[in-house]
Amino acid sequence: MSKLVLIPTPIGNLGDITLRAIETIKSVDVLLAEDTRQTGKLLKHLSIDKKMWAHHSHNEHKSTNSIIEKIQGGETVGLVSDAGTPGISDPGFLLVRECLKAGVEVETLPGATAFVPALVGSGLPSDKFFFEGFLPHKKGRHTRLKFLAELPCTIVFYESPHRLIKTLQQIAEFLGEERQICVVRELTKMFETFHRGTVAEVQKYFEETPPKGEIVIVLEGKLS
Repeated sequence: MSKLVLIPTPIGNLGDITLRAIETIKSVDVLLAEDTRQTGKLLKHLSIDKKMWAHHSHNEHKSTNSIIEKIQGGETVGLVSDAGTPGISDPGFLLVRECLKAGVEVETLPGATAFVPALVGSGLPSDKFFFEGFLPHKKGRHTRLKFLAELPCTIVFYESPHRLIKTLQQIAEFLGEERQICVVRELTKMFETFHRGTVAEVQKYFEETPPKGEIVIVLEGKLS
């Protein structure tokens, strides 16, 4: 039966791809990729030759209907992002929603995502947590930080290296510099690091050591 399949891909270490993901990539009729060049490197590593279409935030509104028509016509379509699970701070949500509206089957494979290993390796409580993803860049940022300041559970953010210092400064301002925090860099890659301490301590470290690479922030919730 034709369907849409969401296929997680490694966030760094290519050895983290699952056997099921490999078999699914081989079996789909076409593979939707956030960046066909990036996915092409993975396919080359896996020795897989597969037809790809670009599907990203700049074209997803235009291409979604044609993808659904392709599935309704009998083809199975796979969706990957550049790294991790599609739909988690990456394209995917719109296509999934519209497929379900159209009665198209959606299958989701389990696999890599950055916030889970960052959370469980942070040393902060993981029984309850709030996944914020990326903070707004400008409009609504302060309002969002004030909201997050009141949450009693662990909070998880994604951040880019060039905005990390600003974000840590604002976390100190709005949520307090004494909260425990863990900044995780380059998960699963050669230079993976976990920097743990108070917000003030970790902020000082990165002000002296400019950050590089993909970043996940795990922050202590408000104490009662």
